[in-house]
Amino acid sequence: MIPFLFLFLVILCIGMSLRTLFLPEAMIDKFLTWRSFVYLLFMYVTAVIGFGLIYFLLMQNGYAVLAETGTKAGEPEGLDLLFTCVYFSGITMFSIGYGDVVPLGIGRLIAVIEGLLGYAISASFVFRTAADIWKRRSLG
Repeated sequence: MIPFLFLFLVILCIGMSLRTLFLPEAMIDKFLTWRSFVYLLFMYVTAVIGFGLIYFLLMQNGYAVLAETGTKAGEPEGLDLLFTCVYFSGITMFSIGYGDVVPLGIGRLIAVIEGLLGYAISASFVFRTAADIWKRRSLG
């Protein structure tokens, strides 16, 4: 029960981090500045670590979510497993996909959601910035 509660909290944190980007009132008068760049960076970091924790929690509870290809050392455990999950999350978020870690089972669905979110974050950030610049130019 406690791992699933922690899983819910991780998903909630990811959602709360991303909500400002998708709410129209939340980013009023936010233009492309260092502050907005850092904000975007923190959103990506939150999402990568959050999805990494989702993969890690599922694997710790016995679900086959990720597999490393070409390794002879066996399955990673403990801290190595956490690093592998966060690494896979980052590679998936930025749609690089080297193929050294592959999703299995429900991990495939989670990876697709994460990849789509990676595209949505950057696309919505660019759209919001362009819309705000256009809005300011048309008003002023």
